[in-house]
Amino acid sequence: MSLTHFDAQGQAHMVDVSQKPDTAREAVAEGLVVMAPETLALAQGGAAKGDVMGVARLAGIMGAKRTSDLIPLCHPLPITKVAVDLVADPALPGIRITATVRTAGKTGVEMEALTAVSTACLTVYDMLKAAQKDMRIEGIRLLAKSGGKSGDFRAP
Repeated sequence: MSLTHFDAQGQAHMVDVSQKPDTAREAVAEGLVVMAPETLALAQGGAAKGDVMGVARLAGIMGAKRTSDLIPLCHPLPITKVAVDLVADPALPGIRITATVRTAGKTGVEMEALTAVSTACLTVYDMLKAAQKDMRIEGIRLLAKSGGKSGDFRAP
């Protein structure tokens, strides 16, 4: 299997997508911020910095929009939708974060969905670190993608 971000000489390059047709594309990613029950309670309404989940949602959306500025070989894309959902999960305990990103374009939005989740997770950590420094960010992964030449993918 060859990697698309390397040329025949092994040098990194941006993939040429100019000949690819525009298609509807979607990617869904998830991540977790695991914390103590007391910290989760703060995230649900009592944090000194304010609305933790609302701020993290906005940060995730902003992260998706800035992906090509952060990941060197990503194409800037005309994103048509970014939805970032944060759900308190007492069973972790912690917060489950899911991002859905859509575009109609020549390349997929997997990196945008993963960046949205990562940015939201980091923002949750930043806003709650005064209460708990040993929170864990984990499980960041692509859940699903659709569209494009490689077809659909669903994580097992």
